[in-house]
Amino acid sequence: MTELDAQARIRSVLDDAVGTPAEFDTPIMREAAQAVRVRNTDGDNTFPRPVHRRVITIANQKGGVGKTTSTVNLSVALAMHGLRVLVIDLDPQGNASTGLGVEHSSGTPSIYEVLVDALPIEEAAVPVEQAPNLWCVPATIDLAGAEIELVSVVAREHRLRRAIAAYGNDVDYILVDCPPSLGLLTVNALVAGDEVLIPIQCEYYALEGLGQLLNNIDLIRSHLNHGLLVSTILLTMYDGRTKLADQVAQEVRNHFGELVLDVVIPRSVRVSEAPGYGQSVMTYDPGSRGALTYYEAARELADRGTRMQPVPPRESV
Repeated sequence: MTELDAQARIRSVLDDAVGTPAEFDTPIMREAAQAVRVRNTDGDNTFPRPVHRRVITIANQKGGVGKTTSTVNLSVALAMHGLRVLVIDLDPQGNASTGLGVEHSSGTPSIYEVLVDALPIEEAAVPVEQAPNLWCVPATIDLAGAEIELVSVVAREHRLRRAIAAYGNDVDYILVDCPPSLGLLTVNALVAGDEVLIPIQCEYYALEGLGQLLNNIDLIRSHLNHGLLVSTILLTMYDGRTKLADQVAQEVRNHFGELVLDVVIPRSVRVSEAPGYGQSVMTYDPGSRGALTYYEAARELADRGTRMQPVPPRESV
């Protein structure tokens, strides 16, 4: 297969998944594109606060694309630079809890009790030592049975949204880390969120399930959460040694335009090592390439928040 054939195949997969660039130019996407980044040129190391509390669901049904890694490192970067952040670990594997150094053994107050027993988020959230003003609602293995237990519950898709609406603490960001599936937990996260951040691995297989994810987001928007917005796409696991990574990155930018963050997260040994020490790469090796790129991604994310339109207070359902 020639290089031109590979590019054509990548373009074809994206066309099938999300339509041509013209077809994808919807009002929702244009609104997100207007949230342009304004670089902070005064040397201040504090990120700007958003115009309203941002509830961002980090989702992709494909595993291994960097959802949890991005959730952990973005949250620590935002908190280290002056913002108040809550992370909700909605993956039964509890990897975000591990990366933030938070206890998540069975019996620990967790997001399971929030969803199933209506425990207030304040009672499950614990401070994270890696950064000031950062909290985490951990996930325990008990969460694996939550989807079955919630089947008969009225308005089961809105359990997380109700909990967040009742959360009274003044935070700037709530980041929800989803499991690698499109089940009830992910549906709860999409119903609860105002925005969706989609990490996309710079490899061919990462594109094939993208259409299904976007279709599900459209269904959630139509029936359960009319304000849901795909606001951000983050390219992850970029390997500069391969032409394929460049091709995938370029085609994703062609299709999604301003939704794609400028910074690309590279493959990094330090990023992979950090969870083994119960840390984010931001604290494990602050000078590494992985830490610096996540810092830039967090700054872009924060800058976009200053350009978003105010929204009415969130209501419980």
